[in-house]
Amino acid sequence: MQLNGLIFTLPKEIKLLIGAFVIVLSIGFYTGLLFVGETSSANPNGIEEQYLGNEDDDAAAVMRFKKSPQEMLTLVHNHILSMSIIFFLVGLLVSITKLSKGVKTFLIVEPFVSVILTFGGLYLLWTGLLWMKYIVMLSGILMALTFVASTGIIFKQLLQKK
Repeated sequence: MQLNGLIFTLPKEIKLLIGAFVIVLSIGFYTGLLFVGETSSANPNGIEEQYLGNEDDDAAAVMRFKKSPQEMLTLVHNHILSMSIIFFLVGLLVSITKLSKGVKTFLIVEPFVSVILTFGGLYLLWTGLLWMKYIVMLSGILMALTFVASTGIIFKQLLQKK
């Protein structure tokens, strides 16, 4: 079965379904990014403070406490499960777009690597590996860029005629 470019041959109602899904999924994803920006200042030190607390910093504007083991396990568990489903579905849609094999493979595989590095990295940061905050930030940025690229390609090709 030829998958490359299959998106162009889908019936209009399936294209509408995919388009609606990509729009709603994107709203949820970007809302999550806004939340990250609000809670961690979107920088490595903010990430560290969000999970390890800042109770030793007398100048902190907002007091934060170290996450409990239950909070960390819940966060890691929920994000790895939900993001794997999100990127599985986006990967399925990318697989039917018309792209080179290398680009397609990267867009399908990379988010799973970033999910593990980002949320596994948060757990390792919480256990005391402070340098993981840089891995978390870089993998989170790469995951977000891959999401933007993938959904942009899907949406663009949904609107194109064969």
